[in-house]
Amino acid sequence: MASKNKAVGVDDMVMLRKVTEPAVVENLKIRYTNSVPLIYTYIGPVLIATNPYKDLHLTGEQFVKQYRGQFPHENPPHIYALAEEAYRAMKSDGTSQCVIISGESGAGKTESAKIIMGYISMVSGKSDKVEYVKRVILDSNPLLEAFGNAKTLRNNNSSRFGKYFEIQFDIAGDPCGGKITNYLLEKSRVVYQQHGERNFHIFYNLLSGATQEEMDYYTLYEPHHFFYLKQGGCYQVEGVDDRTDYGLVRAAMTTVGIDGNDQGAIMSLVAGILHLGNVTFCASGQGSQVADAQALELAASLLCVEPQMLTQALCYRVLQSGSARGSTYNSPLNAEQATGARDALAREIYSRLFDWLVQKVNVALSMYKSPFRNVIGILDIYGFEIFENNGFEQFCINYVNEKLQQYFIQLTLAAEQDEYIREGIKWTPIDFFNNQVVCELIEGAKPPGLFLLNDDICAQMHAMSGGNTDEKFLEKAAGMFPGHKHFRPAGTRFTIVHYAGDVTYSIAGFTEKNKDTLFADLVEVMQMSSLPFLAALFPVDPAAASGAPAQKKRPTTAGYKIKSSAQALMQTLSGCNPHYIRCIKPNENKRSGEWDDGRCQHQVKYLGLYENVRVKRAGYAYRAPFDRFLERYKKLSKNTWGIWGDWNGSALEGCRKICTDLDLEPTQWQMGKSKIFIRHPETLFHLEELLELHDRMCAVKIQKSWKQWQIQKKALDQRARAAQIMRGNKERQRLSVDRKFTGDYMNLDYNRRLFDVLKASFDGTEVVLFSDQIIKLNRRNKPERRDFVLTTHACYTFSRTVVNGEAEYKLSRRMPLGAVDGVELSRLADSWLCLRSQKELDLLFENDKKTELVVLLVEAVQALANRKLPVSFMDRISFKVKGGDTRELAFFPASATAMKKMGRVLQICVPGGLPASYDSTPAGAVPSAQRAAATPVARGAAPATRGAPAVRGGGAVRGAGAPSAGTGRPLPVPQPAQQQPAAAPAQ
Repeated sequence: MASKNKAVGVDDMVMLRKVTEPAVVENLKIRYTNSVPLIYTYIGPVLIATNPYKDLHLTGEQFVKQYRGQFPHENPPHIYALAEEAYRAMKSDGTSQCVIISGESGAGKTESAKIIMGYISMVSGKSDKVEYVKRVILDSNPLLEAFGNAKTLRNNNSSRFGKYFEIQFDIAGDPCGGKITNYLLEKSRVVYQQHGERNFHIFYNLLSGATQEEMDYYTLYEPHHFFYLKQGGCYQVEGVDDRTDYGLVRAAMTTVGIDGNDQGAIMSLVAGILHLGNVTFCASGQGSQVADAQALELAASLLCVEPQMLTQALCYRVLQSGSARGSTYNSPLNAEQATGARDALAREIYSRLFDWLVQKVNVALSMYKSPFRNVIGILDIYGFEIFENNGFEQFCINYVNEKLQQYFIQLTLAAEQDEYIREGIKWTPIDFFNNQVVCELIEGAKPPGLFLLNDDICAQMHAMSGGNTDEKFLEKAAGMFPGHKHFRPAGTRFTIVHYAGDVTYSIAGFTEKNKDTLFADLVEVMQMSSLPFLAALFPVDPAAASGAPAQKKRPTTAGYKIKSSAQALMQTLSGCNPHYIRCIKPNENKRSGEWDDGRCQHQVKYLGLYENVRVKRAGYAYRAPFDRFLERYKKLSKNTWGIWGDWNGSALEGCRKICTDLDLEPTQWQMGKSKIFIRHPETLFHLEELLELHDRMCAVKIQKSWKQWQIQKKALDQRARAAQIMRGNKERQRLSVDRKFTGDYMNLDYNRRLFDVLKASFDGTEVVLFSDQIIKLNRRNKPERRDFVLTTHACYTFSRTVVNGEAEYKLSRRMPLGAVDGVELSRLADSWLCLRSQKELDLLFENDKKTELVVLLVEAVQALANRKLPVSFMDRISFKVKGGDTRELAFFPASATAMKKMGRVLQICVPGGLPASYDSTPAGAVPSAQRAAATPVARGAAPATRGAPAVRGGGAVRGAGAPSAGTGRPLPVPQPAQQQPAAAPAQ
């Protein structure tokens, strides 16, 4: 629900008074720059998350308790609310969900993904199998981040790969497995980083956290001694402890089942890549030779290959002439080409190692091979990137973001408006930019897009150097798309007008990186490694091993792989109910509290947030086919649900019946041709709350019936015990001796307002034993009505006022049972009793269920403090009041009820009742002292009831506080009875 505090904007931007793009930006700014930053904001069901660049302590058990089981409008915007919605929908609707996290690099996507996984881990089951799966899910994060994340200019922990993490759930809604699909690792980072950036975290983790034995074995030095690490000139990251992270990585490896031998092999490859980067080449005749033999020998030893074979594969390329039976010969590579072969090998080893780690996590997640019912997928993928120098990697990354934006547009803008027209819903179309034209430019088939054009050029490459082929690619693209609004070639560069802005790409290396192949010579050397782990990363082709002729099939390219992966991802997402998190990066300096208006306005524009607000504001928040809506909400109307059976009319009329019977405003819902449309989220939340209330009330009725059946014998025993306490000590009222003990005379299960106030006063876990209205005396001996509750720990009294037709309750007093020293009653047939206390003020009041209450007090004190509570009977009861004064009640037999104040004494005239010797023990009941304390009549969980219905049952004795007309005869002068206190044993 939107906040009413103007200083912090609105929680849901659908509620903005004025919907403009500047108003959207301003609302986000006001919330972010607040003294307590408000980083979460809604656009209907879409969550906007602004990166705070510091820990605001908004996660953990306290917040889980706040958002668990709650609807989004019941709490301020939070990522936990979105996670709860996805988890609840997965469990209640039985449908798979996905969370799509988007935004540019450094906007906080990875952290958002981890928070969601953490929430699901905390709210799901606790069995050993479930705990194992959750541990693998959480520990896979530091492992994959170490090998797949790096510091960039925009983000200290930037994901340099895409990840779609599917958490699989069983029928009970508990995690039972999972699967990770990774996309486009930026393997070029292994061999090159821009100034101010780092390589992947694992290299620095190893150098900082390795033991001395590991340092010696892998021959490790400081980072600046390695060429693959020193190009960026950045070795440390503020707030990152590489030594600690190394320990977390090794622990995570153990969690996912990587044994010690494989862990050693992995670190040997990481160190081997570092040493491989130090291998340099110099010219030698028409070819080249290794300039530093020691560096090559170190790399070869860690890769467990022969140095001579590695040297040969790096400095020469084996070529084959003519047909498959033609001769082969070694073609020398110049120093530049040899360096390229070195870098290609390093990239390929690291890429295959990363894929192996992902597969290992998947094996660990599926260890129990448990069948799953649904999944919650979390998409954490690289953000849109615009650098000074953008190459093939940025081209692929931005293409995937373009596809995600297209998916978002289709579901939140285009498809929604198309559906209104198709269903005959009154609607005014809203204009927006559809990026389908950009996607077709890149991935199209007819005419061929840039990916296909690049693949065609790669298929025609016959030389190592990619310079000419890069120019040929750009020339072909310029001829294919002359005058295209979103494609502009210029020299050795071309610009694409993306949804997020114009990006200029350099064509250098475009074709070579797209070809994405490693010389067969180098592959064969890796296959001959004596390190089984490395050899397994380069499996031998069965056809080649058998000597069969090679299949003349065009090898797949990097562009083809990423295009196929992106299309498969879109298909996977289409099978789930999507939830969106749009991440905003407030500034380029990674500084908390700083807001860059221009930067944020650009993100709001290209993320389509303004259009999203307009569509949500004008449209309908929820829609469902008639039969599905009827099936879910039919219980809310007596016309569609009852003991007579299910609704047998049309689904459309059934939906209409539900809406009209619930008095939903006609403007809040509309019938389409096949679906019902609900305009505002609050209306849907109202339906869900009513449904939850209906199910709870049914459960309460069942529980009450069961409890009543269980406590029948207990109540008989309590009545027998009460008869034993009263017999011979007190006259009995004729109406009370046969009264059944009920305990709850205020219907607390349905009185949420009172129960909420009561629960807030609980000291630990308390159970309600008794509730009723009482009459107590104030300091001036004036009677006042109060609500009284006895729990297993204390007595409570509440005052009540009526505000706008609703009862409001306030705690007047809490008297711990440990402070109650005894109970005093008169000998006559009245309803007064006094709870004695030396530590606190006495509690004197009148209640016509006093007999039941006395028994419950005796049992509760016995159960809580293991002591007997004395019950005394006397005709004068003195009691303490505030200020240290005492007052006194004097009881006199009379023909009619009357009260008369005589100084500090209040005289109570009591008509006669059944004699004290009367035995009110119910037939068939035998009191049992060994029984536990009374069965509770209400549980500690607050009922999901709205409003506070009038309290039923209970009340004071008629005429209390005012003389009775009686028979019309004058009242006799009261004569005090002889003071002879008698104490009944509390058995």
